[in-house]
Amino acid sequence: MKRAVVVGASSGIGREVALLLLKDGWSVGIAARREDRLLELKGECEQGSGKETARRIEVQALDVTSIEAPQQLRQLIDRLGGMDLYFHASGIGKQNRELAEDPELQTMQTNAVGFTRMIGEAYRYFASQGRGHIAAITSIAGTKGLGPAPAYSATKALQNVYLQALEQQAHQRGLHIAFTDIRPGFVDTALLSGDFHYPMMLRPERVAKEIVASIKKKRHVRVIDWKYRILTALWRRVPRWIWRRIRI
Repeated sequence: MKRAVVVGASSGIGREVALLLLKDGWSVGIAARREDRLLELKGECEQGSGKETARRIEVQALDVTSIEAPQQLRQLIDRLGGMDLYFHASGIGKQNRELAEDPELQTMQTNAVGFTRMIGEAYRYFASQGRGHIAAITSIAGTKGLGPAPAYSATKALQNVYLQALEQQAHQRGLHIAFTDIRPGFVDTALLSGDFHYPMMLRPERVAKEIVASIKKKRHVRVIDWKYRILTALWRRVPRWIWRRIRI
């Protein structure tokens, strides 16, 4: 039985990926801050797919900004009977053109400190086990520094580089740990809710399907979708002196 833990499974992409993994026969540990949303998801699976599917779900309330989160992750893994895939979908972000302090620090705590805390614990578990697969949703926002969302784009760049560094370390240590860095464009989830209209918006269900396919193929980096692959390739080529003059 394949076993996966999805952190950030209460809504959006994380929820859709958890559902696809269940449909594909995985046992899935779902974790997030909002336990009621997780229990709601388990109840929906029981009503729609039957008790057999619901029995393959373990629920854990977990806040990645808490120092207790790694211990809670281990408890979830134990109840699940092990872990073959760790999928990280937890994250926050918002535009902050006035650079208010609280949004910047909250984003850093969740996307930088919380990300490092959870990915690190999954890595240590897989290192001890001798194998495993770590996949995480980062973002195309890590390609360049985005003025409207400084902390968000900075933390996404950190996530990109952190996964790359761990992949190199695992290879040098002879550990059989695969890594998949998922970089979606704008996705129609609560993270992007508000008055601002984002272009080229993607549906979370479609994004989740491509994520699961990328995990199965053990892709190292996957930008979703083709429009954003072209866009980010162009972004990388823009000189710094031009980039700072672009209105976003």
